[in-house]
Amino acid sequence: MIIIKTIKELKNIIRSNKKQGHSIGFVPTMGFLHEGHLSLIRAAKKENDLVVVSIFVNPTQFGVGEDFEAYPRDLDNDAKVSEAAGADVIFNPSINEMYPEKYQTYVEVLEITNKLCGLSRPTHFKGVTTVVNKLFNIVEPDRAYFGQKDAQQVAVLQKMVLDLNMNIDIIPCPIVREADGLAMSSRNTYLSPEQRNAALILSKSLFTAKDMINKGGREAAEIKETIIKMINSEPLAAIDYVEIVDALSLNDIPTLKGSILIALAVKIGKTRLIDNIRAEV
Repeated sequence: MIIIKTIKELKNIIRSNKKQGHSIGFVPTMGFLHEGHLSLIRAAKKENDLVVVSIFVNPTQFGVGEDFEAYPRDLDNDAKVSEAAGADVIFNPSINEMYPEKYQTYVEVLEITNKLCGLSRPTHFKGVTTVVNKLFNIVEPDRAYFGQKDAQQVAVLQKMVLDLNMNIDIIPCPIVREADGLAMSSRNTYLSPEQRNAALILSKSLFTAKDMINKGGREAAEIKETIIKMINSEPLAAIDYVEIVDALSLNDIPTLKGSILIALAVKIGKTRLIDNIRAEV
């Protein structure tokens, strides 16, 4: 495995592999990799000849006062675990490499970004779609792998690829959870032991909602109320949103039907965590 720092060098590697007819799988990350990321790399390895993992903490997707500076970084460990999972190339550019002086171009998906996380983080998805567009142009992957924990991000990127006629398959991969149910996240490292225990209320409330659906519950308001009551019973938790939406459009649905996404964002102390669960009704 090799670590590449420049766009030019990576493009040369991609060009060489394309000439040989190799398929390219791509896993974009911000680093500080955990088992969730590694599951994406392993999935990419099964389906592609060359696996590229980007490690880039993208400043344009962080809002004012968010945790860009504090976001955890550990390239040495990321390289070690990426290689073990099957990565062939790590792309670890500098900010200036990705956004040189006088950079002025951005890519934005409308409507679907104006709900869920987009309500409290209005500039976030513009940063995500811009950097992913740039990475897609650099890596030219056949398939790109994203965790379903970021369900809205997956939906936004699928819409972007569709609308812009990109020859890329977006491959959503299942949420990876700790043994006690907590969805894996690089931001979990921010949590104290007490906060870590409190954060379990996210998955517990979602599993309760799924159980209600399995037992015939179809009224979104009733299920949503149950989730909110459970989360509010945890003193360290502060709800950003709890929503039950159509899994594709992310539109609200009063009565559950079809592919359902139950998504939530909750602050535990100062740490904002997201989680979701899907259901077919």
